[in-house]
Parts: sequence; C-alpha cells; structure tokens
Amino acid sequence: MSQRYMLDTNIVSHIMQGRDAALLARLVAVPVGQVVMSSVTLAELEYGLHRKGQPPRLRNAMKQILLRVDVLPWDEPVARCYGGLCATLEAQGTNLGDMDMMIAAHAVAVDATLVSRDKAFAQVSGGLRLEVW
Repeated sequence: MSQRYMLDTNIVSHIMQGRDAALLARLVAVPVGQVVMSSVTLAELEYGLHRKGQPPRLRNAMKQILLRVDVLPWDEPVARCYGGLCATLEAQGTNLGDMDMMIAAHAVAVDATLVSRDKAFAQVSGGLRLEVW
C-alpha cells in the first residue's frame, strides 16, 4: 500500500491561506488518494470558518481542498486506538489537548503519517509517524 498522509488542522489552514508555495508544491506532489484528513480536523476548520463569519475566500479554499483530500470518519477502531494511546501517553507524563490526541490516534489507527507543524506531536510515541511540511 502507498504511503498515506493525514493533514493536521494547522497544515490545512496554511493551505487555505495560499501563501506557502513550498507547502502547496509538496501537497500537489503527493498523488490524489494518498492525502486525507480526520473528521476531527474538518470539525476544527468548520469551527474556525464560522468564528470568522465564513469569509467566501476561505470557504472556497476549503471546498477546493476537499476535492483533493478525503475526510476519514472517526469511528470505533479509532476510538479504541485513542483510549490506548491516551493511557500510554498519560503514563509517560505526556499530555496533549483532546483534539490533538484525537487526530494523533486517528493517524495511528489508519496507519498514516501525520503532517503537522505543531511541535506538541513530537512528544507522541506509540506508533505516530510525523512529518513537517
């Protein structure tokens, strides 16, 4: 199976802004079908759009991204992975925000490399692969 990449909320936000040519080039270089996002990320992005009054430019950017990136549901296997990952990290003294933990568990559960610029994810052990784009 080909490498799959799960985009974190901060990466999708940067893509929506359209100001990072290197990030956009990296995204375009990965074949369609190999880039996904968690439904948790979509929820965070929707919240941000509603907070900003749904600016048409950003709403359109989101629609364009969703044409290329599949949104994966947060389902029972992901929930089970989340429980184990949280317990492991807690035992190690590591604590991330709830949404970040949900996204990290989702990436682990679907065997995807998480793409993020959030340094907090570097603390996550337990099978999380991380790349900074």
